[in-house]
Parts: sequence; structure tokens; C-alpha cells
Amino acid sequence: MATRNPAHDFPLERTVPGPRPSATTPLVTKAPPLACDAHCHLFGPAKHFPFSPGRSYTPPDSGLEEFYALQSQLGLERAVFVQASCHGVDNSAMVDGIQRGGGRFAGVAMIDSSFTDADLAELDDNQVRGIRFNFVAHLGGAPDLDEFWPLVHRAAALDWHIVLHFDAKDFATYSPVLDAMPVAYIIDHMARVAAADGTEQEPFQRLLERYAADERCWVKISCAERLTEGKTYPFNDVVPFAQALIAASPDRLLWGTDWPHPNLADMPDEGELLDLLTDFAPDETTRNKILVDNPQVLYDFS
Repeated sequence: MATRNPAHDFPLERTVPGPRPSATTPLVTKAPPLACDAHCHLFGPAKHFPFSPGRSYTPPDSGLEEFYALQSQLGLERAVFVQASCHGVDNSAMVDGIQRGGGRFAGVAMIDSSFTDADLAELDDNQVRGIRFNFVAHLGGAPDLDEFWPLVHRAAALDWHIVLHFDAKDFATYSPVLDAMPVAYIIDHMARVAAADGTEQEPFQRLLERYAADERCWVKISCAERLTEGKTYPFNDVVPFAQALIAASPDRLLWGTDWPHPNLADMPDEGELLDLLTDFAPDETTRNKILVDNPQVLYDFS
């Protein structure tokens, strides 16, 4: 897939840190065969896959080789690469990673109105199964809904799903948008609720109600490192949120590392993040559903 972003002049000034050099081996959670990291990103390498000129941050390169090392350390076999805003609608780094994965990887793209039907068919052939929209203020804010809906319906024609990244304070505002979704949709990172505000806070209660009532709604129980009050391990205050969603239904939940953790000052240890999943779901059958069965439903790994 041809790149859409113009080449960079080097060296680039990185504005956010990269991930830890290596994760610890999980001590509690043993990943089952075919376990999937359902939310992670590939950044660059920028000399081959330039970043978007309109990006809000410039990360260090975090490519497929580094990701393979992470998967090996965690004992994971599959992954979903989610297009990040720093690459804009140039999905070429993600597609390259999927192609080199030999069936282990799938993708969620970002697109705009410049994409032709042939472009979307090429993405579909490369195991892309959804498109993502950022509504988060620090990443540029909400898309124009007049442009949003035609893209949603083009994705629906391919039987793709829609991934939505909200700020918690805005979640209720978009209830009419979610009501009108023609296909399955995923709420990223438990709608970015603040753990310090407790599970009774309105944004989380609205999320929980929607998840329980709407079988099109999926949720990622991810990014504890962003939701926790102190932004540092052990993230215990996030556990009740994930447990509440699991109690509502374990059948439409996904888990991911969010590697390489863009826009974080204090980088988490991915081994600790995987171990946290056992706090979320002490039952092995439930963990296997979240790590293996649920991703298979959406991404149809070969």
C-alpha cells in the first residue's frame, strides 16, 4: 500500500517518550494459545512510513520487530493494530505489519473521503476489519458528522465495525450517534473514565447501561494506566470498572496493551498490565473468552 504522508526531513524531534525497552514476564496471567492483544499500534519507522503533517505528537519509532519481542515476552500470538492519529489516514505501516504477520494480525484503519472503493477493498484484503474515529480533545476533537456518517456506511457495506475513542465527559453527548450505528461498534478504553470518580459516576453508568442493553456495543477493558488516579502501578482502582462490565457480559469485551502507549509520561510495564487481567477476571474461562474467543468474532483470524 502506497504511503499518503509526505517524507520527513531528518532527524525528527520526538515530542513523546517511547515504551519501556522490555516488559517483565507476567507472574499471574498465563496467556492461552491464540491470545490476542486487541489494541496496539505501530509507529514508523518514520524513514519508511512517515508521520502525518497534522499530527499532535511525534513518537519514537516502535515497529514490528519491537512488537514481536513484546508478544514473545507476554506469550501472546495475535494482535489488532489500531491506526493511531500520528499516522493520520496513511495506514501503510499498519498494513505492512499485517502482511508480515502471516495471519497473526488484523487491523483497524483510519480513512477519509479520499479513499476509493478500491482502496477499501485493498484494506479488506489485508485483514482490516474496522475504522476508527477520535473524538478526544487533545487528539484533535470530534470529526465533522457530515463526513463521519458516509464513512461509517461505507465501512458497514464491508461488514466492518466502528471503533470510537471518546473523552468520558462527552460520552453521553454521543448517545444519538451510537443509537444510529448500523454495525457493531467498540468503545475504546472504557470511555476513558476517571477511576478516581468511582463506578457510580455518570459517564461510566451510561457506558455500563449501553453495554448491557445494546448487543452491537463492545468495550475495550484497556488503558488502566490512563484511567487510574495516580497514573502509576498497581492500577487497583480500575479493577471495579472492568469487573462491572464483565458482570454485565463477558461476550463483547476486548483487552489490549495500547503499546507503545502514546502520550504517556510514565510508561507502564506490559507484563503488569497482562497480570491485571486476572484481577479483572479471576476465572480462566472468562479470560480466555476476552483474549481468544471475542477477538476471533470481530477479526476472523486465519
